[in-house]
Amino acid sequence: MIKIGDQLPAATLMEYIEVEGNGCSIGPNPVDAHKAAAGKTIALFALPGAFTPTCSAKHVPGYVEHSDAFKAAGVDEIWCVSVNDAFVMGAWARDQKTGDKVRMLGDGSADFSKGTGLTLDLTARGMGLRSNRYSMLIKDGVVKTLNVEAPGKFEVSDAATLLAQAKSL
Repeated sequence: MIKIGDQLPAATLMEYIEVEGNGCSIGPNPVDAHKAAAGKTIALFALPGAFTPTCSAKHVPGYVEHSDAFKAAGVDEIWCVSVNDAFVMGAWARDQKTGDKVRMLGDGSADFSKGTGLTLDLTARGMGLRSNRYSMLIKDGVVKTLNVEAPGKFEVSDAATLLAQAKSL
């Protein structure tokens, strides 16, 4: 399992860009986790799945709501990672109105999640291999804080907890 002081896993996430601009094409675009985190402070949270109850009602909205406070605390970007494809993450971004506040990054093959060692096997519930629910603060690709939820819980990976940690670094 990834721990404080470790580098992010080498993986490519996928992001759906709806509006053409800044050299980005419309549609799924690869995001090399190492390159995208280089020289930045990233608040990353991961969750089991797009459009699922806790993720949609609590997890994503908290980060959208606190996005300005994260910026004020020195966080360059907020990333949401889920084992879904870029199209699903794009639709969820529209539904959650994440705009430019939270980057919704698909980990369709679970390569990033496997690289962190924080996978969750929900095969028995018809969802296959997913990401565990967690949050981490990353500086220049290195994990500075890590908050992993117990199964079925939503207590330590919320926006308020990670924001307090960002303010203290």
